[in-house]
Parts: sequence; C-alpha cells; structure tokens
Amino acid sequence: MRKVDRKFRLARKWSNQELKKFSHFFSGKIVNVSAGSNLDKEGSSYDTYFPKAREFWLTNYSPGSFRGFEGRSHEILLDLTQELSQEYEKAFDVAFNHTTLEHIFDVTMAFRNIYRLSRDAVIIVVPFAQEQHENEGYLDYWRFTPTCIRKLFSINGYTVMYESSNNDFNASVYLFFIAVRQPEVWIDKFPLHRPIEKAANWIGSRKNLISRLLS
Repeated sequence: MRKVDRKFRLARKWSNQELKKFSHFFSGKIVNVSAGSNLDKEGSSYDTYFPKAREFWLTNYSPGSFRGFEGRSHEILLDLTQELSQEYEKAFDVAFNHTTLEHIFDVTMAFRNIYRLSRDAVIIVVPFAQEQHENEGYLDYWRFTPTCIRKLFSINGYTVMYESSNNDFNASVYLFFIAVRQPEVWIDKFPLHRPIEKAANWIGSRKNLISRLLS
C-alpha cells in the first residue's frame, strides 16, 4: 500500500472526508474562495463534492502568479485583503475556503470577506500544526486554534454548527469548521456541536510515541 505524505496530504485527505459528510446538504450558488485549480489533491475537484449546487464558482487573485487567477469560466478576480465589492456581498449561498488564511497577513479582513460572500453558510479549513511552506509571493504567516476560529465567526454573526480536527500521529493537523447565519435552518442536519479539545494532543507524548512505533 502506498504511504500518504504525512506533512501535507494526510490532513488534506482527512479534511476531504469531513467535507463529504456535509457537502451534499448544500445547494444554490457555491464558491470556492482562493481555489487555485479547485483540485482536492486526490484526483478530483471540489465542485464534485456539491451535487446539489446550482452554480459553482471560484475566486483567485494575482493573475499569472502561483495559483493565481486564470480567467476561467465562473472564476472571479478577488483580493481578500481589500474591501469586498458590493456586487459580491451575499452573492453565494455557501463560501468554502481550504487552507488559504495562513498565507494572508491581514487575516481578519480576509475572514470578513469570506463570510460576506455568503448568504448563509461558510466552510473553513485551516492549519493548526503544519510545516512552514512558502515560496516567493506565497508566504506563510499563521497557525490557528479552535478558539480563534470560533471567535472570528462569532464576532461576524455566525454560529458554529460543526468543528473537528484530525489527530494523526506525526502529521499535519487541520481544523474543519462549518458556521451559518441561520442556525435554526440547519439544526437537524448536524450532530450536537462539540468543541474541539486539545487538538494534536499526541505532541510530546512519550506513551503515544512508543505505542505508535510498536504498532
């Protein structure tokens, strides 16, 4: 069996599985924010995760750069660090963003723009623990805690419906969040909300290290 890259791909694989648990609930216009090529890194694209979508859009920035805007059909040129244009305010039913915020220094503005794109639901994936990864023009600024993401949603008027993190030994750790403006509409779709506790609790554990090495 081919081993999965633990630095970057194992957490991606986990977050894709989390997304598939709930993506079929969402319909209407859906946007993948700062999507790059919209690939899930497992041989598919994220539009396939949303079978009920009426339309599926992408946003990207910095034409001609790494993962930049290419002028594809249903692709919007959007800089998350600038005030969102009125034409995109609540233009989508769902805004999805996967591991972008760590690369934007003005993260509060970027987060605000993502939630403003949506009429209701926002799906966010961010790194809690991950090897630094950057290149020229694509820098790596932040790592996030569950408390931070809850706070960002709360101050912007969103209710967290679901949150989770992977806990794979000696691997990157992602946080996965779904939050909505209208929780009463979604209450029957999600399990009882359980806050993440002690993300990556295997770090520094001698007992966990020995048990994993022996397994």
